Amino acid sequence: MQFLSTNNKLLPRCLALSFTLIQFGCGSSTNEASTATEIPTLPVVQVKTASVTTYQEFSATLEGRVNVDIRPQVEGYLEKIYVDEGATVRKGQPLFRIDTRTYREQVGNADASLLAAKANLDKAALEVARLTPLVENNVVSDVQLKAAQSAYAAAKANVAQAQSMVGNANVNLSRTLITAPASGFIGRLPYKVGSLVGRAELQPLTTVSDVHEIYAYFSMGEVDFLRFTQQASGGSLADKIRKLPPVELVLADGKAYAQHGRIEMVSGQFDKTMGAISFRAVFPNSQGLLRSGISGRVRIPEPHPSAVVIPQEATFERQDRVFVFAVADSNKVVSKPLQIAGKSGNFYLITKGVKPGERIVQQGLDRLRDGDAITPRLVAVDSLTTSREL
Repeated sequence: MQFLSTNNKLLPRCLALSFTLIQFGCGSSTNEASTATEIPTLPVVQVKTASVTTYQEFSATLEGRVNVDIRPQVEGYLEKIYVDEGATVRKGQPLFRIDTRTYREQVGNADASLLAAKANLDKAALEVARLTPLVENNVVSDVQLKAAQSAYAAAKANVAQAQSMVGNANVNLSRTLITAPASGFIGRLPYKVGSLVGRAELQPLTTVSDVHEIYAYFSMGEVDFLRFTQQASGGSLADKIRKLPPVELVLADGKAYAQHGRIEMVSGQFDKTMGAISFRAVFPNSQGLLRSGISGRVRIPEPHPSAVVIPQEATFERQDRVFVFAVADSNKVVSKPLQIAGKSGNFYLITKGVKPGERIVQQGLDRLRDGDAITPRLVAVDSLTTSREL
């Protein structure tokens, strides 16, 4: 009896503890359900339009406006070098001197041959003058006169030939002094004083480059060329090129050259082996910072006066395509594929997929699925940066 009485006292306490445990368990289940159905608050941006500029870039090779290989036109030993590598020269300035002794002798021989030819011409003229009255008086036959006249014509031709030889010898003598054909910079000097040089040498004496203006040669493929002709304003191709805005030059270190240039020439036909057509852009180079032979990239601007832009961080990729989560009715999200025309800073230029005024999710995309509801929090979009590569 005593035992039963003790159990009766413990029974209310056990019931109270059981109720407390049940209540705690039910409360935990309710909190989990509440957490699972909680709607996330995510930043949302509104799709807008902006005036931006994109660029097409093409690899280019730079050359001076005048880039001349200096080669000897006569053979001989290099007697004098008047310039040094990298020196600035003006047009007509002496560069090299080839040994002149051989060519002075040739001039002397040619002069002597000319004197001899002139003497023979005088002799033939005297013979014609002597025979002419004799033939007129029938003293001698006209055959002798005709022979004398033929000898005179041959002597006259010999004089002309000798004069030509004198001129040729003087030209060769003058070619022993090699002068700059244009103003510019001297290239490498592979030959030293005493070297035997001539026309047969494959390597030039040096190169003179006029780099006051620099030509940048680049090529467009067929697709780029057709796109260029379709989008550029103007009637003819020459008119389209004339109306192009100034172009930029990006050097090998990735920095843009300070001065802008212009496209002024396009090749007449496509290169069949390369499937490309050549263009030439010209850049001012008054300070001589650019030199022939260096490489770079020509950047052609393409303005977009009213482009649909969205931040890149608001996009995600799926199977090599770019998507955004657009906020639809009831604040539910739906994924939309985008057609991208280019990039400008941290923004995509969109031609298809979303329209101005639509709202898209900016962050937290990895947690979303089609049909998920969110609480949108509208945020401002940073201003566009300057143009970037297509």
